[in-house]
Amino acid sequence: MIQRFLNSQTKSISSASLILAISYLMSAFLGLLRDHLLAGTFGAGNELDVYYAAFTVPDFIALILIFGATSSAVIPIFSSYLIKSKEEAWEYVSTLFNVFLGFLIIICIILIIFTPAIVSITAPGFSDHKKELAVMLMRIMFLSPIILGASNMISGILQVFHRFLVTALAPLLYNFGIIIGILFFVPKFGLQGLAWGVVFGGILHLAIQLPAFFFSGFRYKTNFNYKDPGVAKTIKLMVPRSLGLGASQLNTIATTAIASTLMAGSIAVFNLANNLSSILVTAVAVSVSTASFPSMSMAFLKDDGDEFLRKFSSIFRQIIFLVVPISLLLLILRAQIVRIVLGAGKFGWADTKLTTACLGILALNLIAQALILFLSKTFYAAHNTKIPAIVSGLTVAFNITLSLLLVWLVRFSPGFNFFLQDFLRLGGVANIGVIALVLAYTITVVLQSILLFYMFYKKFPKLKTKEISDSLYKILLASLIMGVFTFIVRQFLGSIISLQTFWGVFLQLSVSGTVGVVTYALATHLLKSPENKIVVDSLLKKFIYPVK
Repeated sequence: MIQRFLNSQTKSISSASLILAISYLMSAFLGLLRDHLLAGTFGAGNELDVYYAAFTVPDFIALILIFGATSSAVIPIFSSYLIKSKEEAWEYVSTLFNVFLGFLIIICIILIIFTPAIVSITAPGFSDHKKELAVMLMRIMFLSPIILGASNMISGILQVFHRFLVTALAPLLYNFGIIIGILFFVPKFGLQGLAWGVVFGGILHLAIQLPAFFFSGFRYKTNFNYKDPGVAKTIKLMVPRSLGLGASQLNTIATTAIASTLMAGSIAVFNLANNLSSILVTAVAVSVSTASFPSMSMAFLKDDGDEFLRKFSSIFRQIIFLVVPISLLLLILRAQIVRIVLGAGKFGWADTKLTTACLGILALNLIAQALILFLSKTFYAAHNTKIPAIVSGLTVAFNITLSLLLVWLVRFSPGFNFFLQDFLRLGGVANIGVIALVLAYTITVVLQSILLFYMFYKKFPKLKTKEISDSLYKILLASLIMGVFTFIVRQFLGSIISLQTFWGVFLQLSVSGTVGVVTYALATHLLKSPENKIVVDSLLKKFIYPVK
């Protein structure tokens, strides 16, 4: 029974998206619990600064060496092999595993040796003691790219077989492992328990997928031919993608490096606010784009341009339909979200105010973040990894420059500093340098999404933009109606209940949010938004009258 559950296949994009979205949403709740525990245990201070700084380079390695290969190369190349011969397809996977994981292990060993020098570059503002802690955590976390590298390659293969359920459970278990680390490893091992929790999460991420992977037909072979045509093509496709991902991760590394020169807690606040803002985007954009990627890749391989663009338009509009109201709700209810999720233990009132301000700014870029994820995946499905890489590289340079400029203005321009404090209601909060980083990041992400869409339209001029603009008009109108009702309910509840208690704030958040969601659903229904019908039909087919 468990085996059938884990090996179950999903027949349609909407069903696959729904499974992934629900799983990512569950993982998001675990992520909220994780951040709640981190904030309550350590506060926005030195310990969390060290923890998030130690994450940067291991994440960078995993992204450029494995995640790039999985999303841009492994799925389309494995699919093309599979059309010809299953045996050749599995030969390719086995050879790829041996070559890439062997190379990854060597790289991680070298980086473990040179970790002190790496920390000095990525966190130049840290004191000697904080650098020593970051070195210790980073060395442990270098185990994570190896484990997650193997696991994410397996995820890509399983998605070709439409086994989205088991791949959707993996991120959930990853967060569960980190929570185990906070609750059980930290009391025993101290701060390094956080790093061991990350490694444990990676092991769980891998372990849940192995049975389905072997059930799909994989049999390990000791092939180590780095000149294999499939491996060579994978490298050719993944290099531009990896450069693009590397550029994006360099954004994070640069932001961390700049934040390390600001007041203690800046890295922690940026990451906690960014996690809160991106959780639902992950549930929507990643689930939809991941579920659609194999079929879009197949449509492109079959040289069916009309079908490719039809799928693109439909998915693009669904993402906007879901993310626009989420962004607006997050903006309106940002203070309540921060107080409920993070406002406990050592996470003080100043931390709460600063994180709320950061979250409000980040809410403005959620649509751009979602579209970047989808547009990049679409380019990969079309076997074009150069455009996302070039756009990403340009925007990284822009972000670093803008971050340094805005940080300088916060430090040396009293007028700009006063404007930010007054506009964002940060009176009495000294550590507002991180606001400059959040502003720069938001502006950069919006610019990147615009450039990607422009380049996609240039490459595929037959795209029906009127279809998209008509849907966007209805979505924006419905979101505006939702925003008005949500704001009125929030203010009304704030005037009749005590907001000095957890349950008072929770009631305000849950009721206001529910009113907003219901209002948006009704408004899009009355406006006859086609995306409303697609989402409703998907839910009905999945839960009310499933197709057998």
